Amino acid sequence: MIRKAQLLTLVLTLALCMPMVAQANGLPVFTELAAQAGKAVVFISTEKTAQAGSMEQFRQQIPEGHPFREFFERFDQFFGPQQGQQPRKQLGQGSGFVISPDGVIVTNNHVINGADKVTVRFQDDKKEYPAEVVGADQETDLAVIRIKADHPLPILKFGDSDAIQVGEWVLAIGNPFGLDNTVTAGIISAKHRIIGAGPFDNFLQTDASINPGNSGGPLLNMKGEVIGINTAINAAAENIGFAIPSTQAAKVIALLKEGKTPQRGWLGVTIQQVSETQAKALGLPEPTGALVAMVGKDAPADKAGVKQGDVILEVNSQKVQDNADLLKKIAGLAPGDKARLVLWRNGEKVTRTVTLGARSEKALAAMTPQQKDQAQAATVLGMALKPLTGQEAKALGMDKPLGLLVVNVDPNAPAGEEGIRQGDVILQANQKDVNSVADLEGVIKRDKERGAVMLLVKRQGQNSFVALPLDDK
Repeated sequence: MIRKAQLLTLVLTLALCMPMVAQANGLPVFTELAAQAGKAVVFISTEKTAQAGSMEQFRQQIPEGHPFREFFERFDQFFGPQQGQQPRKQLGQGSGFVISPDGVIVTNNHVINGADKVTVRFQDDKKEYPAEVVGADQETDLAVIRIKADHPLPILKFGDSDAIQVGEWVLAIGNPFGLDNTVTAGIISAKHRIIGAGPFDNFLQTDASINPGNSGGPLLNMKGEVIGINTAINAAAENIGFAIPSTQAAKVIALLKEGKTPQRGWLGVTIQQVSETQAKALGLPEPTGALVAMVGKDAPADKAGVKQGDVILEVNSQKVQDNADLLKKIAGLAPGDKARLVLWRNGEKVTRTVTLGARSEKALAAMTPQQKDQAQAATVLGMALKPLTGQEAKALGMDKPLGLLVVNVDPNAPAGEEGIRQGDVILQANQKDVNSVADLEGVIKRDKERGAVMLLVKRQGQNSFVALPLDDK
């Protein structure tokens, strides 16, 4: 029989051996990594002045992905903003990490955006350091702040996020819900995630627990290198978080650190994904590239001869996988750079060289016209169609009555299934103008062997392509 003293000795021995057992079984031990990296992770507090009673302003301090955010977004819709109350202070919080011994800190733009006061606190240090915002980039949700310290600060270095593989262990450090220096571990569960957070979505997905307050904190590989900046969560899921890849972030941060604003190339087109049906209608061997739905007048692409209906297949000899990939490739170039585009047009490849413009709010606004829509006619592919009248064209914000007005749609027909709506205007079919039902029927008859027809559709001032399958019969 084992005595109490022997049992105690056995328990202590097992406890001491657990890390070695874990390592022997291939399981990581995060003790040293957490202790060392945690020294460079900071707790960020913010303060801003806002009009009391305005739910829209109050909403701004709720982190993206927080389950309460939608509630605050909807509050003003039902009750309206409250007026006449005194301004009040709003408090926010987030995380960050030091990248330079002299006090340069990386965080998310949404952590410090609009703040009147930013303060920083370190692990096991009650001293608060006032911080200044050096630079911020809304499109990538990155920001750089700086503090003054009387001694060199511990730092974290960037690693290669391109090199990390799905399934590798990672460690997240931050301040979720104000719980200072919380450490969570998990794996990279996916790469290149697009979640609709911004124009350059390219997130690492991890199951290391990330919560409100983690924003701006580091996602570390087992070498202690930052391979991601924790940014967003999926509030409807459990333990699904997203981080900006370090290879993408490092370039932006290097500019922000110097007080510079990132300058990104701009084509001046609206683009969309190429579906399998659209590829078939265009005669493309595979659904790849980015389909040009609209070319801005006098925009760089317009001046270079890019046309509506072109599919951009390559940029400077690099294949374009989809519309998101095109956006990243163009934004990775500077205004004034040359972009050699390989386009698919009328069944063959053509080349155009574009001198890129500068991506800006004004330039993007020029690409998003706004207008209304509205609705007895011949039926084609489940759509009741009629030629557009001058009055209807005016109501739809069009200069001339061009195209066919969709009066009604059978939801079970190809058009309904592909999202055509009442009030849409069909401008082209397989890149041929259609101003009568006979025009459209002629294109369908001519190209029936393709198995699909691609329509250029105008809706609320925006053009987009929709491909409809054609019956083999």
